[in-house]
Amino acid sequence: MAARQSRMKQPNRSAAEGHGVEEREPTPAQQLADRIARTLYERDKASQALGIRIVEVGPGYSRLAMAVRPDMVNGHLICHGGMVFTLADSAFAFACNSYNENTVAAAASIDFLAPSRQGDELTAIATEVWRSRRNGIYEVTVTNQQGARIALFRGRSARIDGHVVNTTEGHEL
Repeated sequence: MAARQSRMKQPNRSAAEGHGVEEREPTPAQQLADRIARTLYERDKASQALGIRIVEVGPGYSRLAMAVRPDMVNGHLICHGGMVFTLADSAFAFACNSYNENTVAAAASIDFLAPSRQGDELTAIATEVWRSRRNGIYEVTVTNQQGARIALFRGRSARIDGHVVNTTEGHEL
């Protein structure tokens, strides 16, 4: 499993001294993941339209959030499964593209565990399980504001040609 690096600066606590906090600068891999996430989000009109927010990203990792709006509920007055799937799929996309290799979904499945309702705040956390040169497996857990699991998603990624951003000139592709 890929090591998760927080988008936020993490305190560096000295084990020997047990005190003092200093801020760590983000690694180059973290800086690239942040840049890729910004670029992808600017292009991702579907996630923007649903109000999906990027909370945290890192190499092989993402955490996204979405409030369940009135226009997202179905005839049973619960959040439409397609909305939950889209949130999980977006988290999957941000995690698997975080290495700056254009990556798309080759397969995905979801298990709905509990309903969510209007006003709920859903969080999707995507983590890399396995990654090779051309493929990857990612698991996404969707929870509500109480931490209750709403859905479990598993996606298989496939690498395609190109990169999300141009790292040699500092311009997006």
